Parts: sequence; structure tokens; C-alpha cells
Amino acid sequence: MTAPHDAAARAERFVALHASGCFLLPNAWDAGSARLLASLGPAALATTSAGAAWVLGRQDSALGRAESLANAAAILAETTLPVSADLEDGFGPAPEDCAATVRAAIEAGLAGCTIEDTTRDAAAPVHGFDAAVARVQAAVAAARGKGRPFVLTARAENFLHGRPDLEDTVRRLVAFAEAGADCLYAPALPDLDAVRRVVAAVAPKPVNVLIGPRAGLVPMEALAAAGVRRVSLGGALARAAYGQALDLTRALLGGDLPRMAAVMPHAAVNGAMRPAGVGP
Repeated sequence: MTAPHDAAARAERFVALHASGCFLLPNAWDAGSARLLASLGPAALATTSAGAAWVLGRQDSALGRAESLANAAAILAETTLPVSADLEDGFGPAPEDCAATVRAAIEAGLAGCTIEDTTRDAAAPVHGFDAAVARVQAAVAAARGKGRPFVLTARAENFLHGRPDLEDTVRRLVAFAEAGADCLYAPALPDLDAVRRVVAAVAPKPVNVLIGPRAGLVPMEALAAAGVRRVSLGGALARAAYGQALDLTRALLGGDLPRMAAVMPHAAVNGAMRPAGVGP
């Protein structure tokens, strides 16, 4: 577990990152990917629920609180960077579930986490408005009760679950901001106009965007100009790694051994890993 003083210092750095400008928050999926990504110099890292599940050979959203926090702890142990965890729906429908998850995240040494308004019920994938707000209120209260900084990010998931309702999404994000969430996040917004609308609605609180609008990805500078403060990648880097392994193996099974010539050298990856007996 991360030492309390170290956790507080990481969290303070994470809070400061949201104060101005726009930064990239790469999502690591295990200890090794955390070391690789950290070697490139990002200001902070996040976890990914999808990547954490895939490491265990399971589908996204299949992990519980203990497994997700174990993955986050493994990532924390491999870097001195602030780490924010993707903690999905808070691992239960009740406000008390969200509060318990946030308290556990803080105890693990995380600098922040996200809580979604999803239900894990395909028939009704998003919590009703009042229930969603109550869950964020409980998460915020838990975050404030531990006596150190912690960035609580509240997510409105409409656009990921077949509910492309921008009005309801903005209404939820505004309510989450008023409930005390530190950062607001609506994955898969359709275009830059929607991003600007969200930013304006919750200002001055920071907004996280997942890679970019669905209408087409844009440079980081365009998101910064729209007022975005944080850009995360979700499971995209893990998908890229797994996808490359699939594509390459498919080619090799077809006899295309020369494709291996383009693979990153062993030393380049091995050099980013921790030598035996050496701390992070």
C-alpha cells in the first residue's frame, strides 16, 4: 500500500494538474504497462476497467471492487506518478456502495477515481437522475471524509449506452458538479460542439474527454481550445496492444515471419522494467 504521506503528495499533484491547461491521462492496464507508460514522462496515469479485466482473461465490467483495486495497487507500486482508478459504477447500485468504493480507493493510495451512473443492467443501463445524483453525493462525502485531496470524477454514461441525449447528459453533469464532484466526464460525446456545451455548463470545474468526439478525432490542441482540461484513453492502449498481438500472430500463422522485423526490440521493453530488488 502507498504510504500516506506519499499518497497525499501524489494527490496534491493530481489536483494541481486540473487547475489550468490540458493534460493527457494515459490508462495503464497492469504493472508492466504502467512502467512503460511512465517511462515516457506523462504527468499522471489512470487505470482501465477493460484492460484490467482482459489481463485476467475476462470481459470488461466483470471485476469486482477487490480485483479492480488490486490492479490499481499493482500499478501504483510501479510508479511515483499520481494514479486515478476507473472504478466503474462503484461496484453496487446504492450510494453506500459508491462511498465504500471511494474510501477503499483512498486507502489504497489513489489520487482519484471515476464513478459512473451505469447500472450493469442491459435492460436499464443508466441510473435514474435522482439515484445518480445521490450516488455522486455519497461518493463526494466519502472523498472529503479522508482528510487529504482526492479527485472524484463523476461520469454520465448516456452516449455509451444507446442514449444519445445531450440535454440529459448536461443536466446530469451539472447536478454532479453541484453535488461536489471535482471533474466531470461524459464519454463518447458526438462532436466538438457537444464538448464545448459540457465545458460551459459545468465551468469552472474541469472536464475529462475520452480521446475525442465520435464525429472524428482531433488534435489535443483542439480539445484544449474547447476548454477540456483532461484527456483520457480508456482501454484504447490496451486494445492497441492486444490488437497488434492478434494481427501479428495472424500474419505469422500465415507464414509471414518477416513481419517480426518491425517488432520493438527486447531491450527497449526490458529496459523500462524494474530490475530485481529495485523500488519504483
